[in-house]
Amino acid sequence: MLIDHNTFTLLKSAIKKHGWLELPAYGNSMFPFIEQGNLCRFAPCEPFQLKKGDVILFYSQAGQLIAHRFVKIKRIDIQLLFLLKGDTNLCFDQPIGEDRILGKLDSIQKQHKKVTSDHFIAYIWGKVILTFPAFSVILRKYLNRKLKVQY
Repeated sequence: MLIDHNTFTLLKSAIKKHGWLELPAYGNSMFPFIEQGNLCRFAPCEPFQLKKGDVILFYSQAGQLIAHRFVKIKRIDIQLLFLLKGDTNLCFDQPIGEDRILGKLDSIQKQHKKVTSDHFIAYIWGKVILTFPAFSVILRKYLNRKLKVQY
């Protein structure tokens, strides 16, 4: 979802004031954990308390609002940057500063089922996708094939 800096600032204020922010998922980068149309709830977070595997909502340098998995913090010169990656993406996103983080995934509403980020399935899926990067390749191939069939 493309947004401008003013919208990002408004969303950042809203999540701090209300304690959460709900947005519908768009895209396939977190498939099958998050699917297009799922309603995702994000809560404010302290960037330096993130754990590897947490799903983070952030404002990319390209002006997109994205939810991807936190992988690690990297020091470049004197700046600490956060590395994130979509589950079906083959590469990391462009590193971001802590000021671009909006929140951490709290729950996903999948049709008639709610999955919290601390649920056993969410934990296992995060571990699998980060431990076996080749799995992202398999998921990407599956999605590409699935999308070709639809069109």
